[in-house]
Amino acid sequence: MNGCQWNIMPPVPAEYLTANPDLPPLVAQVLYNRGLTDPSLVASFIAAEESLSADPFLLSGMHEAVARTYRALLSGENIAIYGDFDTDGITATTLLVQGINQLGGKVSPYLPHRLNEGHGVRTGVLERLCSEGISLVITVDCGITAIDEVRKAKRKGLDVIITDHHTCPEDLPRAVAVVDPKLPGSVYPFRELAGVGVAFKFLQALLKSIGKEEVLNNLFDLVALGTIADVMPLVGENRYLVKQGLKQINNTPRPGIAAMARQTKLAIGKLDAESVSWVISPRLNTTSRLGHAMPSYQLLVTDSSEEAKELSLWLEQKNAERQKITGEVIARAREQILAEGIAPILIAVDEEYPAGVIGLAAGRLREEYYRPAVVVKSGRQTSTGSCRSIPEFNITEALTRCRSLLSKFGGHPQAAGFTLPTRSLPSLKRELLNIASRSLEGVDLRPRIDIDAEVTLPELGGDTYSSIEKLAPFGKGNPRPVLISRRVNVIDVRAVGNNETHLKLKFRQGGTTWDGIAFKVGNRIGRVSSPLDVVYHLEVDSWNGAEKLRLNILDFSPSC
Repeated sequence: MNGCQWNIMPPVPAEYLTANPDLPPLVAQVLYNRGLTDPSLVASFIAAEESLSADPFLLSGMHEAVARTYRALLSGENIAIYGDFDTDGITATTLLVQGINQLGGKVSPYLPHRLNEGHGVRTGVLERLCSEGISLVITVDCGITAIDEVRKAKRKGLDVIITDHHTCPEDLPRAVAVVDPKLPGSVYPFRELAGVGVAFKFLQALLKSIGKEEVLNNLFDLVALGTIADVMPLVGENRYLVKQGLKQINNTPRPGIAAMARQTKLAIGKLDAESVSWVISPRLNTTSRLGHAMPSYQLLVTDSSEEAKELSLWLEQKNAERQKITGEVIARAREQILAEGIAPILIAVDEEYPAGVIGLAAGRLREEYYRPAVVVKSGRQTSTGSCRSIPEFNITEALTRCRSLLSKFGGHPQAAGFTLPTRSLPSLKRELLNIASRSLEGVDLRPRIDIDAEVTLPELGGDTYSSIEKLAPFGKGNPRPVLISRRVNVIDVRAVGNNETHLKLKFRQGGTTWDGIAFKVGNRIGRVSSPLDVVYHLEVDSWNGAEKLRLNILDFSPSC
């Protein structure tokens, strides 16, 4: 295996351990590795308490946004919530519709069609909403670049409030208010809220003004779903919001989530961030990848258990269809890339690629080859691309350098999208290859595993796992702790799963025996020797109602 760079984090300073005498040394090491170098921050991080949540009125534009919304509520105006079609946008839309409904507002959702409209605010949609009697549009998870769209809406007499979390351009829309923690000069202490997180803060400000913040207690689940799905760092305020949301999901899940959990055999009461990331979010996203996002919205808002059951079953069927289509696109893109040779940036173009899954295909290619990957659905006049990148290469920065070729682009350093005239595709491909070749020259293009600590297998007993779990929820910014054990004896190994895809191993060290699983490396069974240095994290293996700790093996190498 050993396909990764191993980066073992330096040991925690002795004074840090002294300042936290009640912490197990391994937990202290992990917290120090996560950047909690100030011992006074440890207690609030572990508790994920409300003190991590800042005053919503510290966000620029919040006073103006609240004032305009209350004017709309008092005068009975029709309000539209204009969201995005991914899980973050769907949950943010649901949150504001349900929250403003609680205030007696006349509010309706608008979710764009991924394939027909694409990301972002559209002038045609705003004009249609205006013609339907909407006088105030509040965007969620989009709008920060909608300069022309907002200007044209204003001419029509339509007011727009922007709430977003994406990086702000130099020029901002001249909306009634722009609320984004990334605004230049922002004094808000946490910049990494998801779109649903910003929507939550906006609703919190509305409710705080009239002393009804208890309404928020039933909406934390939506914040957790959107924040995890959008791969936002689970630190700071996000840690508090997600922990509260997971608690709500496990204790009092809304009918749609309960039905989805039953459909996918997830255990309510044991759902964690990984359950959302790997099971719930992909299904909520599936509707927009193959059609329209509204069924996912309806699943979240329904009070009917029967409707929730029907929608979750439909989503499951659609997700299976999406998986099949995605597999076909990945196979085709892989063939194209291998035929052209592995370049510093992988670019696959085809008119047959369904636009709804090109981002998933780009993500898989990035994982397989550890290169930035771009998958493009080409059209006669216009083409659409989706990008997924590695930490060593900022894809939005690269697209910015190619902006003269693009009609529209946006995203994050490791995930972005764009549209462009099809005639510009060859030039874009050439420019991206040049940029990547220069930027990645001399870079070791292997994924890096940051290893928190070296331990022996006997040291994993007792309350080690329960101590580590106190640091959950795990995700970006707070990954599940990774450990290394050296010179571990292998007493059994066999390939398991469909087509013998995985490796199941049994280890012995110091009189203790541990099971381990290494996913997707069944073809490397011949490379397993003994003893091994093993990199892993601890997990619970649930099988036939029984639970047992095991090692989830991330990498291994023959011991020196």
